[in-house]
Amino acid sequence: MTMEGVHLLEQLQTPALMVSRGQVQFANSAAKGLLGAHIVGEDVRIAIRDPKAVAAILSEDGGSARVSGLSTGGSVWEVDCRTIGPNERLVSLYDLSERVSVAKSHADFVANASHELRTPLANVIGYVETLMNPKAGGDEAVRNRFLGTIRHEAQRMQALISDLMSLSRIEAVKHEVPSDRVDVVALAHEVAGEFRSGARVSVTANRADAVIAGDRGQLSQVLRNLIDNALKYGRAGGPVEIAVEAARTGWVLVTVRDEGEGISPEHLPRITERFYRADTSRSRAAGGTGLGLSIVKHIVERHRGRFDIESRPGSGTTASLMLPLKET
Repeated sequence: MTMEGVHLLEQLQTPALMVSRGQVQFANSAAKGLLGAHIVGEDVRIAIRDPKAVAAILSEDGGSARVSGLSTGGSVWEVDCRTIGPNERLVSLYDLSERVSVAKSHADFVANASHELRTPLANVIGYVETLMNPKAGGDEAVRNRFLGTIRHEAQRMQALISDLMSLSRIEAVKHEVPSDRVDVVALAHEVAGEFRSGARVSVTANRADAVIAGDRGQLSQVLRNLIDNALKYGRAGGPVEIAVEAARTGWVLVTVRDEGEGISPEHLPRITERFYRADTSRSRAAGGTGLGLSIVKHIVERHRGRFDIESRPGSGTTASLMLPLKET
């Protein structure tokens, strides 16, 4: 291999190896970082301990293979081998982990969404078929009870579809930095006033206004979702406290606190995942779609902010978001 070729491979961020007669003759810095500096001079079967990858490297015409766990346990890599001379191979290693992870996330999302829709839809169909029976449909009390259930299940599907569309819209603009002038203090008062149980929802702030660069509609949705959660899962009749605190560090902290039963520690790391519920039966009974906190997280991330939830069983829950104040 020429010095020019060595220099060129060394500049690549993609891990690359030169293999001659089954032995690693050269590895660039990226390859050494991935597999270890000791691989130079080793038999390729020891350097890359995967039968499919080794078979591709040692084959007459080269080839490619997908390898799992080359760097970490869940990683996925493509080993691509090209013949460049008699008994000489150029081996390139491509990290597919993120692509595979995204594909799996999309597949899981579709499966979960289908499952969430399938259950209420099956209930609607079942009750409608029952009402089509003259005996059940002719009984006014039974008919009204069944129609109430059908209405509830249809509203569940409507709410789920609405949240799915919200997620889709948020993801469509996630790379666009929002630029509207939004006063978080005024917005908190406005959204709190939308709830009929407004007496239970209070707003405090450490100054008259706190202006950020944001998307007013999306930030309204964040506050609406957090207040709605606090009212659903907080102590019955208990208060929901919203606090807005602007700091000299250039950030504004917004917290929404309830006095509910709280959330067990094992659920907190996953609470913002799509369709994850700490209490499945209670969430569905309250009309939850399992997407509310995921929507909140995505919106806050688009605003270059931070979102967190603190909770202990019996001590209520506090959802907090930090957003950068608009530079003046």
